Amino acid sequence: MTLAGSLSLRLLLALTTMASGLNIPLEVEQPPTIITYTSGPIIVLHFDTTINVKCKARGNPPPEYRWEKDGQAFVPPNVQTIRANQRKGSLVLQSEDMSEFEGKYRCYASNKLGTAMTNEIEIKAFSIPKFPKETLSPIVVSEGEPITLKCNPPEGVAPRLIYWMTVDLQHIEQNERVSMGTDGNLYFSNALKNDSRQDYGCFAAFNRIRTIVQKNAMAVVVKRLKPANDSSESSHTPVAPPARIPSLLLPSGVQTEKVLLKGEDLQLECIPEGFPTPSVKWIKMGEVMSPRVKFNNYNKLLSLSAVEESDEGKYMCTAENSAGKAVHYFDVIVEEPPKWLTEPPQSQLTVIGSDVHIKCSVSGKPQPAITWRRNGGMFRGDPDKRMQVFDDTVILFNAKAEDSGVYQCEASNRHGNILANVNIMIMNMAPLILTENNQEYAAVVGKEITMNCSVFSSPPSSISWTKDEKAIEGEGFLALESGQSLKIINAEKGDSGKYICFASNVEGSSAVTAVLDVKDATKIVGPPQNTQVDSGKLAKLMCKTEYDASLQDTFELVWRKENKEIPLSSEKNSRYSVKGAMLEIMNVNLSDQGTYTCTARTSLDEDSATAVLTVRDVPDAPIKLDLSELDSPRNVVLSWIPGSDHNSTVTEFVVEYEENRWEPGRWKELQRVTGNQATAELKLYGNLNYQFRVYAVNAIGPGPPSEPTERHKTPPAAPDRNPENIKIQGHHPHQMEISWEPLSPVERNGPGFEYKVKYRQLGMEDNFTEHMVNRSVFLVSNTPTFVPYEIKILSRNSYGWGPEPKPVTGYSGEDVPTAAPRDIAVEVINTTVLRVSWTPVPPATVRGRLGGYNVHWVRRRSLLNPDKILDLSHSMSFSGNRSHVIVPGLEPFSEYKLTVYVFNKKGNGPKSDPVTFNTPEGVPEQVSVLTSSIIQRDSVRLEWAQPPKSNGILTGYLLQYHLINETALDVIDSKEINITGADTNHWTIQGLKGDSLYRFDLRACTRAGCGPPQAEESHTDFPEPGAASQESSFSTHGWMIGTMCAVALLTIVVVIACFLRKNKGGKYAGTPSPQRQEKLAMEKVKEKEEPHSDTESQKMNDDTFCDYSDSDEKPLKGGSLCSLKGDDATGDSVSRCTLGDYADGGREFNEDGSFIGEYSGHRHRGSVSEPNGPSLVNV
Repeated sequence: MTLAGSLSLRLLLALTTMASGLNIPLEVEQPPTIITYTSGPIIVLHFDTTINVKCKARGNPPPEYRWEKDGQAFVPPNVQTIRANQRKGSLVLQSEDMSEFEGKYRCYASNKLGTAMTNEIEIKAFSIPKFPKETLSPIVVSEGEPITLKCNPPEGVAPRLIYWMTVDLQHIEQNERVSMGTDGNLYFSNALKNDSRQDYGCFAAFNRIRTIVQKNAMAVVVKRLKPANDSSESSHTPVAPPARIPSLLLPSGVQTEKVLLKGEDLQLECIPEGFPTPSVKWIKMGEVMSPRVKFNNYNKLLSLSAVEESDEGKYMCTAENSAGKAVHYFDVIVEEPPKWLTEPPQSQLTVIGSDVHIKCSVSGKPQPAITWRRNGGMFRGDPDKRMQVFDDTVILFNAKAEDSGVYQCEASNRHGNILANVNIMIMNMAPLILTENNQEYAAVVGKEITMNCSVFSSPPSSISWTKDEKAIEGEGFLALESGQSLKIINAEKGDSGKYICFASNVEGSSAVTAVLDVKDATKIVGPPQNTQVDSGKLAKLMCKTEYDASLQDTFELVWRKENKEIPLSSEKNSRYSVKGAMLEIMNVNLSDQGTYTCTARTSLDEDSATAVLTVRDVPDAPIKLDLSELDSPRNVVLSWIPGSDHNSTVTEFVVEYEENRWEPGRWKELQRVTGNQATAELKLYGNLNYQFRVYAVNAIGPGPPSEPTERHKTPPAAPDRNPENIKIQGHHPHQMEISWEPLSPVERNGPGFEYKVKYRQLGMEDNFTEHMVNRSVFLVSNTPTFVPYEIKILSRNSYGWGPEPKPVTGYSGEDVPTAAPRDIAVEVINTTVLRVSWTPVPPATVRGRLGGYNVHWVRRRSLLNPDKILDLSHSMSFSGNRSHVIVPGLEPFSEYKLTVYVFNKKGNGPKSDPVTFNTPEGVPEQVSVLTSSIIQRDSVRLEWAQPPKSNGILTGYLLQYHLINETALDVIDSKEINITGADTNHWTIQGLKGDSLYRFDLRACTRAGCGPPQAEESHTDFPEPGAASQESSFSTHGWMIGTMCAVALLTIVVVIACFLRKNKGGKYAGTPSPQRQEKLAMEKVKEKEEPHSDTESQKMNDDTFCDYSDSDEKPLKGGSLCSLKGDDATGDSVSRCTLGDYADGGREFNEDGSFIGEYSGHRHRGSVSEPNGPSLVNV
């Protein structure tokens, strides 16, 4: 919006409502305005010794105070009893007898510009209420006559309650004949003989001061009437009182005028006398009775609360009996105290020379009279008629500055009065800006901000706002209070800057500057999320915020639960802690569940976000358990009302029971039902005194149990079942032990419980042998060995037998087998595997349950060393009835002795006749050590050790060597040499290609074949420059010449090789490259994984349970696949895995352990193919 005239608006002064005065700043001189005072009446009790009457006013100069009492200047009778502060206005009265201060007071506040006054403040003092001391004569009446017992209660602090009682504090019975009036008197419509008594007492209770006072007891004597013709004083013949026309004991006369204030309670009372007792009826003459009317005190009292003008009128009560009737009229008049028609007259500020009208509009019944005062004194206008009073209006024509003051309008009638102080200020004044210059304001983006420019002037000022010397325009700006405030509705960063407020009137002008700084708003960018957590766990609520950096000192993050701030404490036992933007609640429980609010707050703004924390806990205990019988006391239905599941669905209910006969106080599980079921049908045992309880289970765990039910007793009955889990065992050959799972005490259903054991030999006996026992085990003696029996176990008690049981079959005790297997045959499948067969023993000789057969063999000697007796025993067990098995694990080229026997649970049978056999030769194991060394540029010397086991007679070795392409790592050429002689342990190969890589494979051989190879790699030397490669065989030269040349040449080659390798980082002779080491390791693994046992043994014994025992202690086979065994003179005993495993990407180690990868190129990994070499050649 555009502020008209650049926000130049007329100043409209706001009026206050508390004291009906102008909101004029105290910087401006002004007459007094009453701010607050003590309104009457003030009730002073008998124990009060001090009264504090407040009176406070504002004005400039500060007002001084004086008091009046009952229209006269208040002069305290004793200086020590009063303290009146002329500057503060409060009046403090002190005395032991406060009754001397009773009266109506006014407070006057004055300064040089005028006097303000309060309405009348009435002080009422009450002494201790008491009845006067008096002697009361007995009241003597005849039967049928009326009685009035006057109470005349003392005045006191309301409320006052009246009671009629006897001296022993028994209430006097009231009815239609006898009743108490609102005046406290006790009225009897007619006297009866039994009304005579000496202790009628009137009690007045003043609850506010907790006081009850009692009037002296009054005596009533009712004389019996005598018959008209009987003058004898001793006659006791009862005579009925004569009928008497009703009259009214209260009120007197024929008509009563009842005047009430609007809103008060109306009570009209008619208490009649007469005989018989009259009844009372009420009507409103000419109108229908208001439905708000109530009748009390046996229709004698008409009550109407909060009367209105419509309740005015004439009411009539009629008292009537059989003798006649009496009436009384009530003229009800509703009046009002003075009140303002709209509002009290308002204070005014105006310029000199204007006309001033003060109107005092009031209403009331009767019509109030209006009195005018000026500065507390009576005001009737002036003689020159410039100031005139027209009943409820005062007019000041051509007002002057000296006409300023406080004008009082007081309206009164017989029900009260009201007073208004009207401040009239007649002045001319230039604008006075009350707001501090260069006032700083801070706002946040998107929020409202109001800048103030409070101005006082007469006449009113024109006010305008500018920014940067430009008039403020736009819909985002709003002028309030006639321009005294500038409101920015939606602040932006661009609104920051300096604003100028300019005020002017005919008397002058003034201006102030306001400085506005618009900051970034405080925002919650990561509000807390709804969270579900289990009871006892840690709950976390995150609240990420952003705020203006300049507000860092005032920023705080406050957490509330259900709008109550969470107390955060640094104590260790506090469950709440805040870590940055996160609220943590440790060990949460159900009381932590609810809505959590995080409030990010600065001195300028705040932002809030909420999240709901749901706590999952174990369910509450079920309630209102109800037990009802179905068809018998032992078949009942238990129902319940589930408790709260605490945010985790109940999965099941568990019903528990406790009985006080066998295990009192111990609760046991009886039944489980699903979580959506609230009933359970229970099958109960007999002769027990049950009580039940239920608990619920959810994902968190089991909840607490419910309160137990009342005891439920079941009658005795025969057992419901027989023992289960019957076991028949024979620990000795001619015995049979029968045992079973006994019935628990609660399952016995009654007294006299015992078991009947019935047994007979199956197929041999017709009748059962029976025994009654109390234990859960029974021993049958003198039984045949391992024969079947049919057995039954029955339960019984004093009330009958259990159901007929199903028979159980078992066997008597076992004994060791008596026969050995026959026709033992051994078939050698290969060097380590046998097939053993036999003829099974007859079943009758097993004498028990057949366990299986055991094969036992003894290695007598190795055929390589037949003179050494070994006698190494082994055995394997095979379960079940069988006639042949496969036996693995034998040693090749050995002599064995083998037997077979059968076994059962009792033990082993006799062994079969032994069978002796030999195992054939096998291939040798791998050569244990193979090393290489360079003796010439084209010659390599190999040395090795014999295999650990030759598995036969060693015939020689098969040597294969392969030329390897060092780049592709594949085989270029292969050759074989068949080396005869079992004792040969070295070989020299000549004619090799210089500067080449060779792999050597050596196998040991027997007549059964050759074993797995042992591999070794070696690299030949560089050839001499210009020299041709010479290939010659060792066999074509003389032994002596060749040896000498070889030694000389080897010495030269070694010196040169050491020099070259040391300077070029070369490898040790005979050490394969890392790629070759990995290749060799893989081939060795493959060779070791070749099966050495016959597949038939695996196939035939897959389903056989074998127990293998070996008396030899054998070392573990295997080990590192790439380590060398034995000593190596050339240094190859160093683990190849050690070097290869630590070389990354084909790098190698130097002699000092450093990497030499930068000197040797990267080699591609590959496999070496097996050579297709020529047939063996004898050398």
